[in-house]
Amino acid sequence: MTLEVSRSDIEQAARRIHPHIRRTPLIELGAALDPSYRLSLKLDQTQPTGSFKVRGAFALLTARQIEEAGVTAASGGNFGIAAAYACSELGFAATIFVPDTSPREKIDRIAEFGAEVRVIPGFYDQALSVCETFARDTGAFMAHAYDQPEVVAGQGTAALEIAEQADDADTILVAVGGGGLIAGIASWCRDDMRVIATEPFKCASFNAARANGGPVSVEVGGVAASSLGAESIGEHAWYASRWVDDSVLMDDESIVAAQRWIWANVRLAVEPAAATTVAALTSGAYRPERGEHVVAMISGGNVDPGTVT
Repeated sequence: MTLEVSRSDIEQAARRIHPHIRRTPLIELGAALDPSYRLSLKLDQTQPTGSFKVRGAFALLTARQIEEAGVTAASGGNFGIAAAYACSELGFAATIFVPDTSPREKIDRIAEFGAEVRVIPGFYDQALSVCETFARDTGAFMAHAYDQPEVVAGQGTAALEIAEQADDADTILVAVGGGGLIAGIASWCRDDMRVIATEPFKCASFNAARANGGPVSVEVGGVAASSLGAESIGEHAWYASRWVDDSVLMDDESIVAAQRWIWANVRLAVEPAAATTVAALTSGAYRPERGEHVVAMISGGNVDPGTVT
């Protein structure tokens, strides 16, 4: 099986998912952070499920034959919400496994879309292990949160939109957990735009893979663990890392500060994971060149607004 997702794959995914998702806004903030470069935000938290994950869920489930046993998935929250929503729209039964470290607001939203929710002690990888056993035992179709080619192609449609909305963009900052989003964005951008991975020190699977020459297991924790808490990046993310220009890390305090900056300046309540892209700039982990046009992916907004205001 090839791990490469082509631009043609992403274009085909865009056609399949068009009836089900939103073309999300890109807003330019100009010199809001620093007069030496331009900043824009790609607002994927405005998707119907509150995160970019709905792109990949629909791209996958509109490409595969789903049997009566339905669909199962493991998720820290956002892919579970996306899979449950997609299943409700497409008429499939869904069983979603989530770790008990996920925020209550994410777990509750999965159930709102009619899925059966099973809460597992631990983090994402513990939920994934139980989910895989369930799929083998029941015959349910296993939807992976980040490491299936259709999911990657679906996430890559965000970069296709950015290229159309900001044809002078130089760089896209992308938060990384398991790596489906950065795999899709890098697979679209290739060498046409810089792609920078942003991660917390406490969820640094992509950064560790680059340092070690391949995916390795890392400990996960911290404020962004519900979205970025994969212990290792996927094979598709590692393949697409050839088109990722750099990987930067920041501490939890910087991420929380970036959440508050986004609220204060743009009036958007976003998840800690989504704020890592802006935190890369506010913390100095990524320093744009003079005149650079930077697009920060805002990947999710499934958060209690009271925690960021």
